Amino acid sequence: MCARVLPVDAAGEVLLLHGWDPAARHAPYWFSIGGGVEPGESLAEAAAREMREETGLAVSPADLGEPVGREDVAFDWGPWHLVQDHTFFAVALDAGAVVDLGGLEPLEVGTIDRAGWWTPQALDEDGTAASETLTTIMRAAVDAVLGGRQ
Repeated sequence: MCARVLPVDAAGEVLLLHGWDPAARHAPYWFSIGGGVEPGESLAEAAAREMREETGLAVSPADLGEPVGREDVAFDWGPWHLVQDHTFFAVALDAGAVVDLGGLEPLEVGTIDRAGWWTPQALDEDGTAASETLTTIMRAAVDAVLGGRQ
């Protein structure tokens, strides 16, 4: 199980990470913050921990509320074929928040180079989302945080 976070700013943009499969550096993509649930963690606790580790930004599990989406994915990453169950949470975040990638795990250091804010529409147009369902889940996150105020 994987817990993922979609931070949303007041303009309806979502903070994503930019990276690539180590076996396909030539094909980078944008993906959500998150990772595996550790033993004894709830999904929300794992999402908050991953947010802190991958961006340096702290949120509380209580800030995440109920999940806004879920997807089952299968993909290749380096020498591994991964099959994962992703649960997505949304959280409000100021677009001026400073992202610090210093907490990335060793495997992530060479495959994640930056973070950026994207609207679902802009990412659809760019065509570099990590999965076909990411922008749909981003829209649900924006709606959960902004409640139609966009």
